[in-house]
Amino acid sequence: MTRTARPRRTISRTTLYFFGALGGILFGYDLGVISGVLPFIGKVWSLSSSDKGIITASISVGAVVGAIFSPRVNEWLGRRRTIMAAAVIVVAGTLAATFSPAFVALVVSRLVIGVGIGFSSSTVPTYLSELAPARLRGALGALNQIFIVLGILIAFLVSYGLGSSSNWRAMFAGAIVPAVILFFGLILLPETPRWLLKNGRAEEARAVLVSSHGTADVDAELASIREVVRLDTERRGTIRDLWAPWVRPMLIVALLLAAGQQFCGVNAVNAYFPTMLISLGFATQAALLSGVLLGVTKFLFTAWVVFVVDRWGRKPLLLIGNVIMVVTLVGAGLSVLTVSSTGVLGVLMLITMVLYLVGYELGWGAVVWVMMAEVFPLRERAAGMGVASVVLWAATGIVTAVFPLMSDPGALGIGGSMFVFAAVNVVLFALTKWLVPETKGRSLEQIELDLRARTPLRGPAKV
Repeated sequence: MTRTARPRRTISRTTLYFFGALGGILFGYDLGVISGVLPFIGKVWSLSSSDKGIITASISVGAVVGAIFSPRVNEWLGRRRTIMAAAVIVVAGTLAATFSPAFVALVVSRLVIGVGIGFSSSTVPTYLSELAPARLRGALGALNQIFIVLGILIAFLVSYGLGSSSNWRAMFAGAIVPAVILFFGLILLPETPRWLLKNGRAEEARAVLVSSHGTADVDAELASIREVVRLDTERRGTIRDLWAPWVRPMLIVALLLAAGQQFCGVNAVNAYFPTMLISLGFATQAALLSGVLLGVTKFLFTAWVVFVVDRWGRKPLLLIGNVIMVVTLVGAGLSVLTVSSTGVLGVLMLITMVLYLVGYELGWGAVVWVMMAEVFPLRERAAGMGVASVVLWAATGIVTAVFPLMSDPGALGIGGSMFVFAAVNVVLFALTKWLVPETKGRSLEQIELDLRARTPLRGPAKV
């Protein structure tokens, strides 16, 4: 009988997954807070549309850098310590942003924050997926998205609360709180069993499996992980390995999900909705309050997805989300082009954008992060998540940099921009229907071994 090493202290699964997913708040807060900051610094610093785009997109550029280096750091430090390093970088960048004296300093500060977010966003989903049992992996992986939207909601609430005083520096400083909690929380948490076993720490891996999965089938789980590790011992996975014939289909799926999550238009709404309403004639505080309502919607529907992602499956939720987003974006575009009353237009925009975010959070919000961490084999997982995160953040940067220019009245305007995003969602629906497999109910090792055998991934039989 194999003896199981005891963890240093008893840690509940709730604590494990709570702090594991807390990195999402860093992502969400820094994405959301700029929507409250822009109306104030735009006036103080006389920013043009392109200036606003550069400030908003700078965090994405930094995140691309972080995501590029994330795979190597991930394999060297492990998942847990990489997230801790991300928290430290975010704190440093946030302090710099809070005290930025001018435009250039703020851009550089947000670049630094972005590096930390890049590390975090490519590592947290992997950390959660490698800790979670197969039957709960979708729900627990969705915790990452819950914390992302909670971070956005907190940012909207802070912006609204500080809006009357125009204290945009305090809005930035709020990001320090979740970063510090994340750092100290992860001191208590273990590394993932897959990374531990891959690095020859079998007894620690067993102890973590017992604490996170329970005692049932630990030997079988260890044997399954060990088999995958054995297959990967010949050489370390590299970016080039992602183009191997048996891995390539999953790389394409991950890149589609990563790019699609941003090109569907969500961060144009997250970052610029108050600015859009102000340009349509709304008062600043009313626009910031509307942002809070969007944040509440995102949080509630993301939380609901946790209860259905492992029952409904990943692919149906993606497709449902696309349909809802197409309808609401077309509705928003028509409202802007045909309604002249500011009050009526504001109500219609709020309704359509709330429903748009319902569609997004049902599908492309939580599900994308779950699936990207599921589809890559163990050896290529860190590299794959790094590449996918680079693409995701590059797409985020493109959308947030270009939207102020395309939505300018002299270009497409807000209405025309909504139609563009609707068309993108039609394309995403078709590509998802054609390319994306169903992965619910499968362990990570089953998914990988099926790929190695070149067996097509099929979802469980419908009942």
